[in-house]
Amino acid sequence: MLLVLSEDHKEHLAFLPKVDAAVVGEFGRIALEFLRRGTSPKIYEGAARKLCVPVEMVQRGVEGLMFLMTESSKHMISEVDFLDSVLVLGFVEELNQILLQLYLQHHSEIRSVLSLLPSNLPAYHNMEWRLDVQLASRSVRQQVIPMLSLRLLLMRGCDSCTDHSSRVLQTDPSTLLHLISTLEAALVAMKTSHTRRILRNIK
Repeated sequence: MLLVLSEDHKEHLAFLPKVDAAVVGEFGRIALEFLRRGTSPKIYEGAARKLCVPVEMVQRGVEGLMFLMTESSKHMISEVDFLDSVLVLGFVEELNQILLQLYLQHHSEIRSVLSLLPSNLPAYHNMEWRLDVQLASRSVRQQVIPMLSLRLLLMRGCDSCTDHSSRVLQTDPSTLLHLISTLEAALVAMKTSHTRRILRNIK
C-alpha cells in the first residue's frame, strides 16, 4: 500500500532537505515526543532560533513528519512501500533512508500510542458465524440451500469508555467466495508496478 500525500503535506516536508541529517533525526525525536505528550510551542521556538528560520516553518516540518510516521505506522506499510511513497517528495536517497530508519525504529511504539487514542470509527473486535442449510420447503421436498450468517462485533473509543455495537450480515457461500477472491485480487493488484505508478501520480 502506498501513501497518497497531499500538496500541503508535500509543502510541509519540503523543509527537510534544507537541514542536516542530524536535524532531521532531531525533528523525528520531537515528532515522537509530541505524539506521546502533546505539542510544546517552546520547543518550536528553540529549534527555530538554532536554525534561524521562522517558527511556523519548523512547526510545519515537525507536524508533516509526524503525519508521515503515524500514517505509515497505522497502515503497517512495508519498507518498499514507504520508499515508494516518499519518492514523490523528490528527496535525495540519503534523506529517504533516514526517514525509513525513523519509521522502522519507531513504528511499533507509534502503533502502541495510536491504539490508546480514542477513535470515532468502529473497529473490529470479534466475529461470530453460523451456517444454516434449508433442506426442504412446502413446495420442494428435497433441496439444499446453504446460508452463512455473520455477526460482526465492533468497538469504538478507548478502554475506559468503550462503546460496543454489532452488525449482522447474511450471504450464500458462492457470493462469499467471490468476494474473497475479488479482495485477494485487489491486494495483489496493489503490489504491481503499474498500480504504484498510478498512485504516485494521484494528487
